[in-house]
This record gives sequence, structure tokens and C-alpha cells, in this order.
Amino acid sequence: MPPTLFSHLSLGVTDLARSIAFYDAVMAALGGVRCFTGPVSVGYGPTMDKEDLALKLRPGSDVTPRPGFHLAFAADSREMVDRFYAAALSHGGKDDGPPGLRPYYGPTYYAAFVIDPDGHRLEAVHQ
Repeated sequence: MPPTLFSHLSLGVTDLARSIAFYDAVMAALGGVRCFTGPVSVGYGPTMDKEDLALKLRPGSDVTPRPGFHLAFAADSREMVDRFYAAALSHGGKDDGPPGLRPYYGPTYYAAFVIDPDGHRLEAVHQ
């Protein structure tokens, strides 16, 4: 098995309960699970014992990422991309590009783009 490029990624959030509601929904749409919940953080991954994404509470901070930040999640199907998008919008996310083919990225590149409640740009993509 080839090595992975990173252990996990952490994002700062200003309201942990709001972020948990949002990420529980979008991660479930992609087949992910919540791995842990702590007093100031929460983690998500493909299984209960593999954390890929951590959210860390940073109250009173500006957690909005700098221009150019973008986090893309792999989806197993176009239907997963569609579910990700619907879950994000129904849990406080904002549209940043509806599901569809993006031929300028590749002939089979199907993706949706959203902005989470803290301003992080997210994508779900199936190729």
C-alpha cells in the first residue's frame, strides 16, 4: 500500500455545535463517520479508527481560510456528490457550484462546491 501524503487535516471553527451538525450531515453523505467528540474538537474519517479531518474550536477567532484554500473530498459516485451538496445546503452551507460535470478538469470530473458555515470552501468530486 502506498504511503499517504498526510495524517489528517484540521480546520478552525467558531461554533462547534453548528459545525458538528454540518459535518455530520456532509460526512455521512460521503460515507464518513464521526470518530471522536471532545470538549473543543471533533474528528471525522472513513472508519471509527481513522481520522482524516479534525475540527478545532477557535471562539472569537477569524477562522476563514485565506483565498485559494480548498478542500476536496472523494466521492464514490455521482449520487454521493449530489447527496453531499444537498446535505451541505440543508445544514447551513452555501452554494459555490452545483453538482455537475466539470469538463475543464477532465471528461469524467463530476463535482459540487459549497462553503461551510465558517467560510471553508469544500468540494465533493467523483471521477
